[in-house]
Amino acid sequence: MNGDFRQQLRAWLAENLRGEFADLRGAGGPGREHEHYEQRREWDRTLAKAGWSCLGWPVEHGGRGASTRDQVVFHEEYAAANAPARVNHIGEELLGPTLIAFGTQAQQARFLPGIRAVEELWCQGYSEPGAGSDLASVSTTATLDGDEWVVTGQKVWTSLAHEADWCFVLARTEPGSRRREGLSYLLVPMRQPGVEVRPIRQLTGTSEFNEVFFDKARTARDMVVGEVGDGWRVAMATLAFERGVATLGQQVGFRRELAALIDLAKRTGAIDDPVIAHRLARSRVGLDVMRAHALRTLSRADPGYEASVSKLVWARWHRDLGELAMQVRGQASIVAENGDLDEWQRLFLFSRADTIYGGSDEIQRTIIAERVLGLPKEPRP
Repeated sequence: MNGDFRQQLRAWLAENLRGEFADLRGAGGPGREHEHYEQRREWDRTLAKAGWSCLGWPVEHGGRGASTRDQVVFHEEYAAANAPARVNHIGEELLGPTLIAFGTQAQQARFLPGIRAVEELWCQGYSEPGAGSDLASVSTTATLDGDEWVVTGQKVWTSLAHEADWCFVLARTEPGSRRREGLSYLLVPMRQPGVEVRPIRQLTGTSEFNEVFFDKARTARDMVVGEVGDGWRVAMATLAFERGVATLGQQVGFRRELAALIDLAKRTGAIDDPVIAHRLARSRVGLDVMRAHALRTLSRADPGYEASVSKLVWARWHRDLGELAMQVRGQASIVAENGDLDEWQRLFLFSRADTIYGGSDEIQRTIIAERVLGLPKEPRP
């Protein structure tokens, strides 16, 4: 079954990544989400119509009920084909599984079809100016006013909020509550009065991250996923889905970047420098270690701290690759031709954020120290 699945997918990608979609190869991704956005959305719809989206969702919810193995195959083959970055990944890979696990039947019926068909796009409302890596410090509030929640607060680093129709928001619904208590997981429409999105210009010059201001924005009373006050548990489940099988596809992309960098080092002669040659070799070994750890993590029903280890490993590896790219390019790395960044300069600049977003290195180490090694907990306010 696995071999047939791989061959079918490989053939479909080869057949469809041409014509109107030929220019999409390699488009999008971190720091490049602006590239061919509308065409990539149409590509996502084409994938969905052909049955290549929502693979891991149960059949009764419109998915294929694919095994973990086949999902890994999909992400590896998709990346190997240099297919474009998905615009629907937040809805399909984060919110969809969360609704399947915790949502009501009414919520599932309302939102899952729109995610599958790429008709409604989503963003994630977690981080705040005072609650980034320390997510439990969330201060955005939601209070009931009749049959609606009134949401007030600020979110930051909200990926693709400027394109999203809805946002899943972690908000404090119990006045006076602290830390993980009194939080709820709300589904909030973005296109309404009281919601303002402000782009954040990054080092790369692009603006896929945003600030989102909620000023008495509203959503229906039944738009709480899980129980009121149980938002922390639901939010952590969403983060676990974020670190799922897609990481294997991400690593295929890393392998392609490393191969291109080795080729560049050979063409420029930089590989004759023993220090650079040694670092390139270590990067290749690091990729193999990364893959082995990811496969082991995926084989466990509850990866727990191993997800934190995975984040530490890939984030630091990718950041180091960006630094190595600058070393390989030498003096040319500090010059932007006509003010435009090349692929290596963009990699170097954007990968500086890898060790911060999705849970900073400091937070991942704290999780490992406290929950695995049993070290004393850090003082908290």
